[in-house]
Amino acid sequence: MQETTFCVLHAVSSFPTLTGRESLQKKYKRREYNIMQKMTTVSVPAKKSGFFQKLSKDFKQYKSLYLILLPVLIYFIIFCYWPMNGVIIAFKKYKPRLGVMDSKWVGLENFQQYFGSAFFKRTVSNTILLNLYNLIFGFPVPILFAILLNEVQNKAYKKVIQSITYLPHFVTTVIVASMIIQFTNSEGFITYLVNNLTGHSGSLISDASMFRRIFVISGIWQSFGWNSIIYMAALTGINPDLYEASYIDGANKFRQIWHITLPGIMPTIVIMLILACGSIMSLGWEKAFLLQSPLTYETSDIISTFVYRKGFKEQDYSYSTAVDLFNSVINLLLLTLANSFSKRFGESSLW
Repeated sequence: MQETTFCVLHAVSSFPTLTGRESLQKKYKRREYNIMQKMTTVSVPAKKSGFFQKLSKDFKQYKSLYLILLPVLIYFIIFCYWPMNGVIIAFKKYKPRLGVMDSKWVGLENFQQYFGSAFFKRTVSNTILLNLYNLIFGFPVPILFAILLNEVQNKAYKKVIQSITYLPHFVTTVIVASMIIQFTNSEGFITYLVNNLTGHSGSLISDASMFRRIFVISGIWQSFGWNSIIYMAALTGINPDLYEASYIDGANKFRQIWHITLPGIMPTIVIMLILACGSIMSLGWEKAFLLQSPLTYETSDIISTFVYRKGFKEQDYSYSTAVDLFNSVINLLLLTLANSFSKRFGESSLW
């Protein structure tokens, strides 16, 4: 009986007192209140900063870099963006004595005149074909040259080869064109060799069927060394340990190039290919203008040389501006298309 009474008293004494139970209830209620507060509170997103605020903050952080970039921006604004005001004459019958604003508005007449002329098919096809040939045959050459030069172990020999291949880039287009004309005219040694080997007769530079070959081959010779610099720089970013590991695994040089070197420089290749595709409708007019003649207009007359003749020789400024504007719009569309394609199927893109 005494033991039972003791157990009951001990159990009762172990229960929390009234004050203790009240404090527990308050604690639980406070916890429930906090949970409900978190569930019902709506988080207000931070106010997004505007473009100019971000630019101002970025400028303060990288002031020196922006100052270095300033001359380049000034150049493009003055020589590339400001002249865009004159694009309006493509939609007018521009006469210098009347000025841009007072000249007669003709709408799309200049474009229709170009699209309906015999020059449209010839200039567009020649421009596209020359650029495609440059892209197909000229684009891989700097990549292959950079990879081969990267395998050369003798540093002195490597520097000599680099210097020799860089030199043609610094020769002006006028001198290059003069050299080509001298070597491929009726008495040139290249003409002599080609005529003896192929049975061709006469001057190469005056043959319309040979113009594209001369243009593309001379372009590759002049630019492949200089264009390889960017790929040489990309090759330096590849970890040498990858080559050592692959050598231990038994990979030969070809396997190392295929599985390590090419994937390592692939982002650079893609970016350069996008830029090349974006300029497939534009071709420097200087070299084509200096090499062409009325005998080779059938294959050498491109949009740039056609614009030059119409604008400066015939002084038809509105017509030449319309043709050049058409060329620029097509280039922009091609660049956007190439970038979208690369972004969708690859990991590299311009934007």
